[in-house]
Amino acid sequence: MHRRRRTALLFTAALVAAAPLLTACGNDAHPGAAAVVGGQRITVAQLEERVDQIREAQRAAVPDEAQYEQAVARTGSLTRDTLNGMVLDRVLERAAEDAGVTVSDREVQQLRFDLQEQAGGAEALEAAWLQQYGIPPQRLDDNLRLQVTAQKLAESLGTDTSRPEFWQALSEAGKELDVDLNPRYGSWDPEKSSRVDATTPWLRDVTGAGAPRTA
Repeated sequence: MHRRRRTALLFTAALVAAAPLLTACGNDAHPGAAAVVGGQRITVAQLEERVDQIREAQRAAVPDEAQYEQAVARTGSLTRDTLNGMVLDRVLERAAEDAGVTVSDREVQQLRFDLQEQAGGAEALEAAWLQQYGIPPQRLDDNLRLQVTAQKLAESLGTDTSRPEFWQALSEAGKELDVDLNPRYGSWDPEKSSRVDATTPWLRDVTGAGAPRTA
C-alpha cells in the first residue's frame, strides 16, 4: 500500500497545482453553467456550494479570525481551483471508463484506513486533506475514490500518475468530453488537462512548477 499512498498524494497535489492562478474573463457565455463536460453541466450553484463547503471547513478548523483570514488569503483562487478539480474529476472518470477500470467501496475504505494510520487518526487525516488539498471532510471519501481510480488507471497503462502516459490518457478523455468552460473561469486545455486563462491561452502556469504532467 506504500506505493498507492504515494501515488494518491501525487495525484491530489496535481489537482491543486493544475489550476493556474490567473485572472478569468468576465464574458458570461454560459448562463447558469460554470462548465459543460460531456454534455453535462456543472452549474455555478454547484461550484459555489463546493466552495462554501471548503470555506466552512476552514472556518471550523481555524476559529481564530486572523488565522482564518490568512487561510482565505492563501486560497484566493479557490473558486477557479475548485472548478478545475471538478472538471478533472470527470475527465479522470471517463479515462477510467475507457480503460475498463472500476473501483470498489472496499478499496476506498482500505486506502482511507491506511492513510489514517499514516496521519494519526481520522481527524488528523481530514485536517491534512483540508489544509493541503482543500478537500472538506464530507468529500474525503469521494476524493479517495478518485485517488484509487487514478492509481488503478495508471497501473492499467503500465505507468504511474507522475508520468506523461497517464496524463495523455486524461488528455484524450478530455477531448472526448469536449470540455467547455464558462469564459468567466477561463478555458480548458485538453493537452494539459487543466484550466487556462481564456484571453491568454499561451501563458504558462508558473505556480505549478514540478507538477506531474510536465514530468
